[in-house]
Amino acid sequence: MWTIKFSPEAEEAISKLDHSLVVQVLAEIKKVSSNPLPHPNGYGKPLGNKAGNNLTGFFKIKYGRIDIHVVYSLVLNKQIMNILIVSNGNDDECYKLAGTLYKKYGSSVFDDIF
Repeated sequence: MWTIKFSPEAEEAISKLDHSLVVQVLAEIKKVSSNPLPHPNGYGKPLGNKAGNNLTGFFKIKYGRIDIHVVYSLVLNKQIMNILIVSNGNDDECYKLAGTLYKKYGSSVFDDIF
């Protein structure tokens, strides 16, 4: 199991969700943290250029039935999963927010930052 860390923005977004959604979101994050690397061996779904933002190196968890998106990065040498975004908007909104936070934090999102 990888260590899970949340950005302040992700923590704030989670705090605004209904409790039943929080339970579902955290359960899925925990499941993915058992192997957050890309398919075929892991649960990670890599992002690339999305909504005009270069999100290469980031991964997503999408909860279609509850319309929640999670964007995370990995610190491979420390087995840390940095949760950058928890969003209940559409795909483009989520990716724009991820791009904004990537610009804010820079490449440190791939380190033990949170």
